[in-house]
Amino acid sequence: MNGIFWPEGYVPGFTDNFASNEMIVAGLSVADVWPWLNTPSLWPSYYSNSGNVRFYEDKGPELANGVRFYFETFGFPVEAQVVEHVAPLAGQAARVAWHGWAGDDAQTRLDVHHAWLLEDLPGGRVRILTQETQKGIPAQALAAADPNPMINGHDQWLKGLVAAALKAKPTLR
Repeated sequence: MNGIFWPEGYVPGFTDNFASNEMIVAGLSVADVWPWLNTPSLWPSYYSNSGNVRFYEDKGPELANGVRFYFETFGFPVEAQVVEHVAPLAGQAARVAWHGWAGDDAQTRLDVHHAWLLEDLPGGRVRILTQETQKGIPAQALAAADPNPMINGHDQWLKGLVAAALKAKPTLR
């Protein structure tokens, strides 16, 4: 199975917080899931912890390399820029990752690398992996929280993503 590509400064274990969530689901493919992930305006329809999505520079509604966008999540207003975007191709994992940031001083600044990997597996299954590393004082607070809000929030994002893709697939209704 494939793994996330980490940029320098965001390697798990060397940041203030790290979250990893994964699901493997039968009856779905990367092609079924990708539109729900790659179109941020759809996120609030299946993940209540996201909202107020907008794009800059007349881009969107889908993500692409270099695209800047904004959304709100975990109580943070997140500015983001796509740093990796590999659309689905047969035999290759699909990938999307963005650098996100919020806050404007040492106490409130949060920097994240949020990456997604989707790959088809044998037997008509799809693997969805999302991982995020974070730096900053807010990241330290999130890491210390119990239960971990990032793990739980991303778990809800994954479950919602899968449910939306399953509901949209006519053969599984």
